[in-house]
Amino acid sequence: MKTIPSVLFFLMLLVALASCKRNSDVAVVSTSEDRQAKELLQGVWIEDETEEISFRVKGDSIFFPDSTSLPAYFRIVADSFYLGGASYPIEKQSPHVFWFINHNGDIVKLSKSDDPDDELDFQKHQAPMPLTLNEVVKTDSVVMFGGQRYHWYIAVNPTRYKVQKTSYNDEGVGVENVYYDNIINISLFKGAEKLFSRDFRKQMYVKNVPPRFLDQAILGNMQFDHIDARGFHFNATLCVPDGASCYLIETLIGFNGEVVYKLLEY
Repeated sequence: MKTIPSVLFFLMLLVALASCKRNSDVAVVSTSEDRQAKELLQGVWIEDETEEISFRVKGDSIFFPDSTSLPAYFRIVADSFYLGGASYPIEKQSPHVFWFINHNGDIVKLSKSDDPDDELDFQKHQAPMPLTLNEVVKTDSVVMFGGQRYHWYIAVNPTRYKVQKTSYNDEGVGVENVYYDNIINISLFKGAEKLFSRDFRKQMYVKNVPPRFLDQAILGNMQFDHIDARGFHFNATLCVPDGASCYLIETLIGFNGEVVYKLLEY
């Protein structure tokens, strides 16, 4: 009779372990990707209210009609639509209907397109077209100081360095836009004598701009401000593309070629 409690304890332990295993299995299933739901989403989707193309799904990627937007990897897990680093609850899904709640809390209602021309439109711009300057912008002028004549040159040069920025489209979905950064050259002359010449990149302003802002910003412009006993004062503009956020940083070039940076405003 003394063995009965031990047997009961052993049976209870087995039940507990089995229950834990079932809970573990449920957790695995709940976090696994719904491949069937992803297959249903393949194709071009139209926004019901505006009747405009919202996006195209091909494989594991979503393509947006905006030619500056990067394709984004997506997945569907436990009734949620994951795109980039964001998730959107799914309200309804069928072979030709897809409803989800966007970043603003609104329900986006989409219908699958059956027009072959919509598919062809996406094939015309598979690669995103970064927003950037397409030519070098040059400015120059002559200034007088201490009875000496100085000539400054500024050249804003487009580069192939990509800058990506997250924004929200009309459906309240986060998309990645791609831009090209600039390199700005400043050259200073005293008559025919070259005093200074250097390329300026946005990374040179890392001590004046928060790193997270700097990652999404471009070096947009450089303007001459004034000359005094300390040297030549230029103002650099670092902005997040298509946004109101900018930093204005003084770039002081001394007569000895030393450069000093100072944050003016943001």
